[in-house]
Amino acid sequence: MPTLWDYNTMTSRTPVWCKPSMAAPQDGSRKPVVGTHQNVDKGTHGRDSFFVTEVPHFPVILGIPWLTLHDPSISWSNRELQFASKYCQNHCLVAKVCHATDTEPIITLPKKYSEYWDVFNEKEAERLPPHRPYDCAIDLVEGAPIPRGHLYSLTEPEQEALREFIESNLRKGFIRPSQSPAASPVMFVKKKSGDLRLVVDYRALNNITKRNSYPLPLISDLLDRLRGAKVYTKLDLRGAYNLVRIREGDEWKTAFQTKFGLFESRVMNYGLCGAPATFQHFVNDIFQDYLDRFLIIYLDDFLVFSRSQSEHENHVRMVLQRLRDHGLYAKLEKCAFDLQEVDFLGYRVSPLGLSMDPAKVSAVLEWRAPTNKKEVQRFLGFANYYRKFIPDFARWSDPITSCIRGKQPFRWTDQAEKGFQQLKKLFTSQPILQHPDPETPFVVQADASDVAIGAVLLQSVGDHLHPCAFYSRQLTAPERNYTIWEKELLAIKAAFETWRHWLEGAKFPIEVHTDHRNLEHLRTARKLNQRQQRWALFFERFNFQIHYVTPAQTKQADALSRKPEYAAGRKETFESQLLQPENFATLTVGNTKSTPIESTSPTPGPLCAQEIRASQQADAWAQDQLRQGLRFPFSLKDGLLCYRNHVYIPPGPGREKTLRLCHDCKPAGHFGLFKTMHLILRDFWWPKIRKDVEKYVNTCPVCQRSKTRREKPSGLLHPLPTPSHPWEIISADFITDLPPSCGFTTILVVVDLFTKLAHFIPCDGLPTAKETADLFLQHVFRLHGLPKSLVTDRGSQFTSRFWKALQKLLGIDSRLSSAHHPQTDGQTERTNATLEQYLRCYVNYQQDNWAFLLSLSEFAYNNGVQASTKETPFFANYGFHPRFFPPVIETSEVPAAEDWLQELTAVQQLLLQQLDQAKEDYKRHADKHRQPGPEIKVGDRVLLSTRFLPSHRPCRKLDARFIGPYPVVAQLNPVTFKLQLPRSMRIHPVFHRSLLLPADGVRPDTDRPPPPLLF
Repeated sequence: MPTLWDYNTMTSRTPVWCKPSMAAPQDGSRKPVVGTHQNVDKGTHGRDSFFVTEVPHFPVILGIPWLTLHDPSISWSNRELQFASKYCQNHCLVAKVCHATDTEPIITLPKKYSEYWDVFNEKEAERLPPHRPYDCAIDLVEGAPIPRGHLYSLTEPEQEALREFIESNLRKGFIRPSQSPAASPVMFVKKKSGDLRLVVDYRALNNITKRNSYPLPLISDLLDRLRGAKVYTKLDLRGAYNLVRIREGDEWKTAFQTKFGLFESRVMNYGLCGAPATFQHFVNDIFQDYLDRFLIIYLDDFLVFSRSQSEHENHVRMVLQRLRDHGLYAKLEKCAFDLQEVDFLGYRVSPLGLSMDPAKVSAVLEWRAPTNKKEVQRFLGFANYYRKFIPDFARWSDPITSCIRGKQPFRWTDQAEKGFQQLKKLFTSQPILQHPDPETPFVVQADASDVAIGAVLLQSVGDHLHPCAFYSRQLTAPERNYTIWEKELLAIKAAFETWRHWLEGAKFPIEVHTDHRNLEHLRTARKLNQRQQRWALFFERFNFQIHYVTPAQTKQADALSRKPEYAAGRKETFESQLLQPENFATLTVGNTKSTPIESTSPTPGPLCAQEIRASQQADAWAQDQLRQGLRFPFSLKDGLLCYRNHVYIPPGPGREKTLRLCHDCKPAGHFGLFKTMHLILRDFWWPKIRKDVEKYVNTCPVCQRSKTRREKPSGLLHPLPTPSHPWEIISADFITDLPPSCGFTTILVVVDLFTKLAHFIPCDGLPTAKETADLFLQHVFRLHGLPKSLVTDRGSQFTSRFWKALQKLLGIDSRLSSAHHPQTDGQTERTNATLEQYLRCYVNYQQDNWAFLLSLSEFAYNNGVQASTKETPFFANYGFHPRFFPPVIETSEVPAAEDWLQELTAVQQLLLQQLDQAKEDYKRHADKHRQPGPEIKVGDRVLLSTRFLPSHRPCRKLDARFIGPYPVVAQLNPVTFKLQLPRSMRIHPVFHRSLLLPADGVRPDTDRPPPPLLF
C-alpha cells in the first residue's frame, strides 16, 4: 500500500498538521494537493486530517505510519478492520471503512483548473514579496513633524492576539524590529467572525503624507461592463495589500509601537492613505489588457465574466496564469467558479441584470428606528447606496432627512417613521435593473413636483419597457421658485446629466416622456430666459425627442417627485417670486463653474486710433480747437488732438469705454478715484475729467458692494523710519483661510516700504518657518537681494528659533508688531485689504478661481499710483511704466542710459520727500475725531452690510461687503431704520445706522445677467 503522507492522530476536533503542496506515492509520481478533509469520522472516536489529491480508484488511502500505529487485522469477507494493538484497545473501536463520510462542506478547486493549484497555496502566499515598480511610496510633506503616538490600553485577549501577530509576521518577514523616530499606535477591531484584527492607527502619518491621486474605479462603471455576461467566477486575493512592498527606504515611516517593542512594516498595510490607490494601480497594470473585456477589478475583488461557458473556462485560465506569473495568490475559501449569478460589491449580478444583495435586504428589515442623528445618517448612507433600485427614494427619504437638518434637536416624527417603514418595504420588493444596451433605444421618463424631481431610464424588453436606473432628488430652495415649465425641464436635464455616459452619443434618438405638453416645443421656443438658454445649449449635446404622454404613463417618474403629505402648508413657503435686479448679490457672469478667466466685470477691448479719430472729427469742440490753430498745451500727433501729449477723448461711448478700461477690467483693479485718475491721465484727457471719474467710481456697483468702508482710527501714529532705497525695509504677512483654489489656501504678501512694490505668492497652507524661508528665496531674494529689515506680525513662522537664527546669520533686523496691534505692520495690512478687495470684485461664486487672479492682481496693484509716493510701485522700482494696453500713439524716442539713471535717481529722491510728507499727513488726519455719517431719510436708497447676514458662499473674506440698494420705508428712532427687503430674504427688516450706507446715484448692474440668489 503506498505511503502518501504522514500525520498525527488526534482525539480533539482540531488536528495539528503541516500541509504539503504535493503528495508523493511510492511509484515516484507527484500529485498536487487540491483540498483538505478535516472531519472524516472513524467509528465513534477521534478525527484526522486527510489531504485530497488525484488518486484513481481509491476514496481513502491509509499510509504506513497510520497502519503501524493502529496495527489492524483485516477481515476481507466482512470488509472490516480489527484493531488488537494496545493503542487501539485504549483509543479505537471497529470502524467500517465504507461508512467514512464528510461531515462539513468542503471547498475544492474545480478539476479543470487543478493545474493552477499553486495559485491557491496558502504557504506560498506567506512569503515576503519582491520589490516591484509598484512599491508603496510614502512621501512626507517637507518640514512636517514626525508622528509619534501613544500606546493604547489593550485587553488580555488583545494582548495575546498582538503577541501572535508579531511572532507570525516576524517569521514571515512582513515586519522587522525598528529604531525609527516615528511611532504609530495599534488597536484591534472585531471581524464578523468574532476574531480580532490588528489595525495600526496611521492617522497622524496620513496627515503629513502626500496623497497618491491614482483613481479607484467607479462601481457603477464596473457593473456596466457586465452587460451580456452569463457566466461568472469570483476571485479574492490572499493577503491583498501584503502582496505589495513598502518602497525601500520608506519602511521607517510605517513604524508602530507595542508593549513588545517598536516594529516597522516591510509590506503595505491597511490604514496607509496611499494603500488603496497603490494597490489599484498595481492590479490594473498587471491585468490592463483583460480589463473590461472579461475581467473587472475593485482592489482585491476580481470578477471574471463571459458570454458562454466555453469561453469562460479560457478566461479563468488566463487570469489564473497571470496571477501565477506575478506571484499573486487567491484565497480558495472566498472564490466561486462558473456561477449563473454572483454577489459582487454589494449587488446580486445575473444575466437578467442587477438586484440588491439579499443579505443586506434582510439586514434592512431588522433595522430598528433611529434614536439620534448619527443613526439616521448611518441608515441614509446605507440606503442611498441602493437608491437606484428604489423608484421613489427622494419622496420617502425626505421626512427622514428633515430630522437631521440644521442645528435643531433630534426628533423622530410620524412622517419620518412612515418614510422609514416604507423604505424598508421597498427594499424587499425592488425590481431587477436591466443592464443598459447601447444597441437598444433609450426612453427617459421625467417628472417634477413642488419639492422634488424624478426620472426613470428604460429600454424595451419584448413588448414592455424595463427599468435600467432610477433617479430622484429634492429641489433646492431657489429651484422651488422655478416655474412649472422650468421644474419639468430641470428633471429632464438632471436625468441627462446623471446618465450622460449612456445617453450622450446614443446610437438611436432618445425618447423623453413628459406629462407637460409645453416641453414639446423646447427646441422651437423663441423666447428663453438666460437660465433656459444655458440649458438649451446643454441639450444640444444629445439627440432626443420630447413626447407628451398622459400622467398615467409616467407614473414611475411621477412617484419619484410627488410627496402628498407635504402638500398642505406649502403655498407660502414655495411661492414663486419675481425679484428685481437689486435683490441679487454681485456674483459671476454666466455659469458658476470656475474657469481661469471668469470675471464679474466685462472687459472692453482696447481703444483704437481710428475709433478716437472718428469721434474727434465729429466733435465740435475738437474741430474748433483745430480751426483756431494749435497752441500749447494742444498738439496734433498721428492725426489725433492731444492735450499735454494726452489724447483728447470726446463725449460719448469713447469716454465710457475709457472709464471701464481703466477701472473695471482685471488689470485696472476697481481701484478708487486717485488711482483711476492717474491711470487714465497717463494717456487720455478731456475737460472736467476728475468730475466724470469721481462720479463713475462713486456709482460703481461692484465697488459699493465689495469695498470695506474705512473709518479713521483713534490714537496718535508713530510711523516706522523711512527707508533710503528700494527693498531696504520690507514687510510680510499671510492671508489665510481662503477657499481651496488650484490646491492653494493661503497667500504670502511681501511689500517694499520704499517703492510699495508687492509680490503675492500662493501657498498650499500656512507654511512652516523653513518653507517661508524657501518662499523668500524663490520670490524675493532672487529679484531684490537681502533686505536690511523685515517687518512682520508675531506668527510662529517669524518667531521660531529657526527664523531668528536665519535672520541673525543673514544680518536682517527683525521688527515684530506689538501684541494685538497689527497696525505696526500697517503697510502689509493695507496691501492685504487691497488684494482682498480686488479678489472680491473678480472672484466667481464658488470663490475657487482666486489663484488664477493673483498675477493680474499683482500687476494691477503695482501699476496703481500710491497716495504716499505719488508714483506707481512699478515706476518707483524700475523707472518706467509697464504697457497696460496697446499705445494709441506710437513713440520712437529711446532715452539714453545716463538720462534714465538720472531720472530714476531723481524719482527716488522725490519718493523720500513724498514719503516723509505723507507720514505727516497721515499723522495729522489720524489724530482728528470721527465725523458723523451722511444723513439717511425715509425714501432714500441704502446698501446693507453683510457683516451679520448668513452667506452660502465658502469664504467671508471674499464675499461682498454690502448688498442692495434697498429703499428706507420708516425711521423708528434716530439710529434705527426699516428697509423694504424682498420676501426671499426672510429676515427682520429693521437695522442700526452703522449697518447702512447711502446709495443714491449707484448705477444698476446693467452689464451683467442676474446671478444666483444670495438667500
